[in-house]
Amino acid sequence: MANESRWQKRLALLMVLISVFLYWVHFLLFHDAHLIQEHLILELAFLPIHILFVVLVVDQLLARREKLSRLQKMNMVIGTFFGEVGTPLLRMLSPLVTDPTVLRELNQVKKWSDEEFAASRARVAAADLSFHLDGEQLQRLKDFVLDKRDFLLRLLENPVLLEHETFTDVLWAIFHIIEELRFRQSLHDLRPGDRQHLDTDVTRAYAPLLTEWLHYMQHLRQRYPFLFSLEMRTNPFDPDARVEVE
Repeated sequence: MANESRWQKRLALLMVLISVFLYWVHFLLFHDAHLIQEHLILELAFLPIHILFVVLVVDQLLARREKLSRLQKMNMVIGTFFGEVGTPLLRMLSPLVTDPTVLRELNQVKKWSDEEFAASRARVAAADLSFHLDGEQLQRLKDFVLDKRDFLLRLLENPVLLEHETFTDVLWAIFHIIEELRFRQSLHDLRPGDRQHLDTDVTRAYAPLLTEWLHYMQHLRQRYPFLFSLEMRTNPFDPDARVEVE
């Protein structure tokens, strides 16, 4: 930090010296101090406008470009998450939803407009996406999420996700399921209240996970049609989906 400050001071001094030198050369050539003073005052008068332009326009453009760059990196991380954890988890849990009515339309995602994506997210938010999982289903879920625990920990270490609060909430909800299941030796003889507690934890993670999946599919459709094509050929909600291109 000290080296950067020293470099900035040297650059500022160099610019001032160059300016003084050029004014001196101008005086030697034309011997017109009045003209130099007039131009200096005009340039000083324009300086506030110049500063305003730099702060309001250039700075905003740079900030917007930086934000787009962060969003690009964030979507890459989210894509990695869905490829490794999110989509397999949706494929595992979706057939177990108590009332799958709202899920039936998701096999038509490839045909949707932005308005239809937004409408579907609203329906997902209002739907009852609850679960009643038995011991075998909970055990399969436990085996899967425990196997992905290290991968999810590395995702949480990525600073670009700090700006995506809803996605971070999804990760925390999945981590909560991991911890709940990890401390239970057997999932086949749970008390009713304990089983209901786990069902609630799964619901808490599944609903926002599905919403994030819809956001991500919409992003791919808009920006990366070739990636969107692959996602639709492996759509976890389409029983007829085939990865092979026909």
